[in-house]
Amino acid sequence: MTTLTLVAHTLTPALRGLVLGGPAEPDAAGLAAARELKLEADEAYAGPEPAAVKTAEALGLTARVELALRDREYGDWAGRSLEELLTAEPQQVAGWLEHPHTAPPGGESANDVLTRVADWLGDLAGAGTDDRRNVVAVVHPAVVRAAVLYVLDAPVESLRHVDVRPLSVIRLSAHVGSWSLVFG
Repeated sequence: MTTLTLVAHTLTPALRGLVLGGPAEPDAAGLAAARELKLEADEAYAGPEPAAVKTAEALGLTARVELALRDREYGDWAGRSLEELLTAEPQQVAGWLEHPHTAPPGGESANDVLTRVADWLGDLAGAGTDDRRNVVAVVHPAVVRAAVLYVLDAPVESLRHVDVRPLSVIRLSAHVGSWSLVFG
């Protein structure tokens, strides 16, 4: 059985300012808080963003960077705040927010992210052995949301109803290739 603990990386200026794919340097106070969390892992992964890698380090983990665990690709909107985009391109942004199968120009749709994360989860579950293993992955909150939707088999339209705060911890378990959400 594989147990996967997903940890949302610490706060960044981009998360604070609702900047899409913006500066991903971690907040110093968040890294200090991460040092207080006690997580053990047989294997550790991190998304490629500096906040994910540095949060993993603050947790005391030696994490392998996994590109499949990256934040959503925002294409032409990368580095721009949601407020700015709503002013400049209100109809395009509203359509993107309301329809998860819509991608920003040159970017990924929510469905694309969900598929990418589901593929990684499938590979992780398939790579399991009969032995118990404990895996930790430090990722952007968007990846946590996608994983939760996949495990619950919830429609991608539910994505906006999953609030993942910095340093949130979610546990999943895989048994016979199928994932479950674990509480407690």
